[in-house]
Amino acid sequence: MGNKKKIVGIILTIITLILFLLTMFPFFIVVINSAKASLEIIMDPLKMPDHWSQLWTNIKTIWTKPTVKYASSVLSSTIITLSSLLTISVFSAMAAWVLVRNKTKTSTVIFMLFLSGLIIPFQVVMFPLVSFFRVIHEVTGIHMLRTYHGIIIAYIGFGAPLAIFMFHGFIKSIPKELEEAATIDGCSKPQIFFKIVMPILKPIFVTVIILNAIWIWNDFLLPSLILGVGQDIQTIPIAIQNFAGSFVKKWDLIMTAVLMAAAPVIVLFLFLQKHIIKGMVSGSIK
Repeated sequence: MGNKKKIVGIILTIITLILFLLTMFPFFIVVINSAKASLEIIMDPLKMPDHWSQLWTNIKTIWTKPTVKYASSVLSSTIITLSSLLTISVFSAMAAWVLVRNKTKTSTVIFMLFLSGLIIPFQVVMFPLVSFFRVIHEVTGIHMLRTYHGIIIAYIGFGAPLAIFMFHGFIKSIPKELEEAATIDGCSKPQIFFKIVMPILKPIFVTVIILNAIWIWNDFLLPSLILGVGQDIQTIPIAIQNFAGSFVKKWDLIMTAVLMAAAPVIVLFLFLQKHIIKGMVSGSIK
């Protein structure tokens, strides 16, 4: 019996190692090719770079290339990501709290409507969304396309359903007696939420923020629809696309730009991965 368990453990270890190598192989390709010139990548993409100093040369070229505007795209991605994360996390937590504490048929229907946002594919609504934003501009005069507030509102709409679902399950585990005691002490509804409920939601807050940060930072399709390509406001994925022309693809700059874009997300995940696991486990157990 002991030998059988040992053999199973070895097999599972080998399978895990193989899956790890398959998962990391694309990232390995990006890293080694980001330190090469374009011709070297075309000749042999699997070869290790001769001089890692080429990486810094590629980085300088990307930052100083006026047609790409990579530096401004980093700023735009940061503004869009941080603003979207703040609004999605806070508003979703507030919505979930109200839906949990006001249990009626109406609140149940509203919660189901939010959950329907997880079922409907983005491809189904992407063109109606653009048309709807154009109608808003025609009716109100407020520009929604090619603006920061337009893309942020779109991210709130697509990110809120999952966030509300996660907060809803977690809030149900919070004893209502805590809020009743705060009410007796004279706390208003906003004070109860921000001083009592929100600190308890910290693990799930971190989970929601990280999951949405990875999605928003790396997203290409929604920014390309709302912001367009070659406009003043562009995110990092759109800026990377500018290195791929119709006839010439600058693989050295593409690989380096991809590595630069992935680095912040990787660092964020490595530092906060224990909070992701903690938030997921706490929500499932409670």
